[in-house]
Amino acid sequence: MIKQTAKIISTFLHPVLVPTLGFILLFNAGFYFSFLSWEAKRFVLLVVFFSTCVLPLLSVAVLALNPKFDVTLARSRDRLLPYLFASVFYYIGYMLLGKISAYPVFKLLMLGAALVVIGLLLLSFIWKVSAQMAAIGGVTGALLALSFRTGMNPVWAIVLMVLLSGIAGTVSLVQERHNIWQILGGYGWGLFGIYAIVYFI
Repeated sequence: MIKQTAKIISTFLHPVLVPTLGFILLFNAGFYFSFLSWEAKRFVLLVVFFSTCVLPLLSVAVLALNPKFDVTLARSRDRLLPYLFASVFYYIGYMLLGKISAYPVFKLLMLGAALVVIGLLLLSFIWKVSAQMAAIGGVTGALLALSFRTGMNPVWAIVLMVLLSGIAGTVSLVQERHNIWQILGGYGWGLFGIYAIVYFI
């Protein structure tokens, strides 16, 4: 029962879904861009979903045609090509979001996400860190950075992300996909990477 629940939670918080869920959270956290029209929000969400979920999943599906490729990405070397493709797709999302010139923060978020993925790609040569925790850490870092930059304090959103971070880390341990250092490494890389880019650039 515990492992089944862990599997459901892990699916909901999959790395390809977290960016889209993160943008939905940001749109409802009370920041200045929360007042965007629905049409603009829909455009942003479609770009994010397409570039961070649909295209990466399609690339993995194509790679899975090779019988030597492990679709579970259990080994670090199996993650190299998916990360490479994902970084390209994230950059495409970054370019598309550039069409909303009034809100450069969207470009910053996508640029930060792309750099985090590139970091995961480089780390995969020597270490297998948790991509899921990197994604969740990235959303948390974005919330914190925007909070400090704008002077706003979306407490409920930050508390929610801290709780989800703990749940996701526990689930990863229960499923024995990562050890505690791989979880902390991924989370720290995502959190501080996105925070630094959004806050300082």
